[in-house]
Amino acid sequence: MTNEQMITTIKEAVLDYNLDAAVDATKTAIEKDMPPMDIIENALVPSIREIGDKFGRMEAYLPELVLAADIMTACTAMLIPLLPKEGRESKASVIVAAVQGDIHDIGKNIVVSMLIASGFNVIDMGVNVKTSVLVEKAIESKAKIICASALMSSTMGSQKDLIDFLTALGERDTHVVLIGGGPTSKEWADNIGADNWGPDAVSAVRLVEEHSGVRGD
Repeated sequence: MTNEQMITTIKEAVLDYNLDAAVDATKTAIEKDMPPMDIIENALVPSIREIGDKFGRMEAYLPELVLAADIMTACTAMLIPLLPKEGRESKASVIVAAVQGDIHDIGKNIVVSMLIASGFNVIDMGVNVKTSVLVEKAIESKAKIICASALMSSTMGSQKDLIDFLTALGERDTHVVLIGGGPTSKEWADNIGADNWGPDAVSAVRLVEEHSGVRGD
């Protein structure tokens, strides 16, 4: 099987939402000494973008997006450790978290998987992250971009707290703050002084790419 055929096999497995087939095809590509970055850039990233575009056109739905994220997580977990440090493209570090009080992680996990597949250095802080802890990590890691999600209207205020905390420390201009989550909106983002807002995981990843200057298409 040629490299091109292996790339096609991986893409077809992802687009069919077939986790086992995608993992097996990725393992085969690794065993055949295909460069890990080729697999990520030519098979995984284009596939997840295609699914994201379908989601945007309402031709795919949240369950499919979740399945695609699971596939990305499984495949990139095998590939990223194989990337030579000197050969890795330098992309922005991104912190992703569900804000204080919010315990929902589906959307966050999809964003994390897609960002990893796109080659970003992702720091996943998990859910219900205290504002002070999130800011401390952002400063410590020198992460340029913070993605903060709120899936409940009762936790939206924590997104504003994040921006206020950064401002109080004199760190606001050092970080790009992107927000999202079901009850949020562009108007809310503008009101609290966030840099941008994404209505779903796909748009969140595109915003990260745009604000870090590495948009690939």
